[in-house]
Amino acid sequence: MKKNFNHPFHMVSVSPWPLLVSLNLLLMMMSFIYYLQEFELSYFLILLISLILLMYQWWRDVVRESLYQGEHTIFIVKMLKLGMFLFILSELFFFVSFFWSYFHFYLSPSIDIGSMWPPKGVKIFNPMNIPLLNTVILISSGVTLTYSHYNIIMLKYYKSMFWLFFTILLGLYFSVLQWFEYEESYFSMWDSVYGSNFFLMTGFHGLHVIIGTIFLFVCFIRLMFKQFSLDHHFGFEGASWYWHFVDIVWLFLYMFVYWLPF
Repeated sequence: MKKNFNHPFHMVSVSPWPLLVSLNLLLMMMSFIYYLQEFELSYFLILLISLILLMYQWWRDVVRESLYQGEHTIFIVKMLKLGMFLFILSELFFFVSFFWSYFHFYLSPSIDIGSMWPPKGVKIFNPMNIPLLNTVILISSGVTLTYSHYNIIMLKYYKSMFWLFFTILLGLYFSVLQWFEYEESYFSMWDSVYGSNFFLMTGFHGLHVIIGTIFLFVCFIRLMFKQFSLDHHFGFEGASWYWHFVDIVWLFLYMFVYWLPF
């Protein structure tokens, strides 16, 4: 492609990753729907691993364009920030749809579920147990991530790596506890509209925590290779924005899905 330097935009080279990632996401959603019809979950997990590998390839190219080719100018970084903001905004509307469904049935439960919420016969989780611990974990992870970001600004990279690694451990701990909570659940996704709403809302949030943890792990690797500087560390900032968004969503989940019905 012939370069035209009369504009501030970065004309990226032809890349297979957007198409492959899109197809992978489509197949992931299809496999999840099949799982709801009592098919194997293994297909979804295989496609999740495939997605991680594809994202690694894509991020590798982005890092090369920024770090080695110098394509990410101040203008491009502004556009990347705008893109990340719009992405998080789209994720916000994604969760708004779940909360809309939840409150629709919470405020006006049908006679099919006994005109009560939660439905009669559904034993819900105690919000003072694992849910409260997970809340403390995510809030703490937000604090440690902010401190890691502060150390990047202060050019204290080893301290930043320490606090970022601690944040990753907290994210993994949250995921393990949520899996344990699912294993101990007295109801399933197929137990009325309450079970469907609960597992879709908390499950997709848990998936976002896993994705956010992967984001942070990529940032940790880049910190090890000293690929961040005071002026150029948007990769870290973008991951931080995403993680704080996941934290905020969890607070609403805890208040309305765990604590309010209890």
